[in-house]
This record gives sequence, structure tokens and C-alpha cells, in this order.
Amino acid sequence: MPEHLNMLLVEEQTLLRKTVSLTARSLGLGTIHEAATMQAAERMLRERSFNGAVISLDCGTGEGCGYNLSLLDKVRNGGSASMPTIPIAVMVDHATTDLLKELRERRVTRVILKPFRAKVLLDAFATFNPNTPRQY
Repeated sequence: MPEHLNMLLVEEQTLLRKTVSLTARSLGLGTIHEAATMQAAERMLRERSFNGAVISLDCGTGEGCGYNLSLLDKVRNGGSASMPTIPIAVMVDHATTDLLKELRERRVTRVILKPFRAKVLLDAFATFNPNTPRQY
């Protein structure tokens, strides 16, 4: 029996969060804790240890916009209750060479390009526990 995993999903779209959370639970992938904002995610990361996280990074609007990587930095630099080495996947609108380099430096294990199907997120969460069989 695989260990029960607590995972964090940071995504502003309520329907996507709920769909992934409920499906993950029904498939036995673990418990997905949902955060709609970076501020909520920061609070949750301080209060609880997670086995992995999938974080939506939004570039914002305007030319030359930058992604906010501070949440990744907090985890990797030991600023959370989780191990700094937990697997982290990110969701982005587009991936530039510079962004991929920055994500690699922060040991991001997977980059998911938007738009995507909920199954892609479930697969990302499933990889956090190699003992979990793929059932979907």
C-alpha cells in the first residue's frame, strides 16, 4: 500500500482545482490541498508539509512580463514546512529558454504548458509517488 501523499495545487481556476482534487482522491493518488492564490499557497506551505506541488505561474499582461518564482524559491531555500527537495511541477502559458533555465535551476521536475487536460495534472501528481499505479 503506497503511503498517503499530501500535495499542493496552486491554481486560480476553481473548476480545475476541484476536478483534479476530487479525481486524485478517488484514484487513491493522495490528498490535493488547493490554493487559489500565491498568498494562500505561502500560508499553506508554512503550516503543512507537502510531498509535492503543482504550481500555476502566470506571466501577467504586458510585454516583457515576468513570472513570479518566489514561491519556488521559498520551498527550495527551506522557507516552508516541506522538504526543500519535494518534486514541483509548474503550469505556464508559454515557456521561453530563459524561463526553462530558471526553472531548471530551481529543480522543477515538470513543466506543463497551458492549455492542458486535467489528466496531465493527475499524471504529474502520480509521479510524486512512484508506487502509485496509473489507473486513469
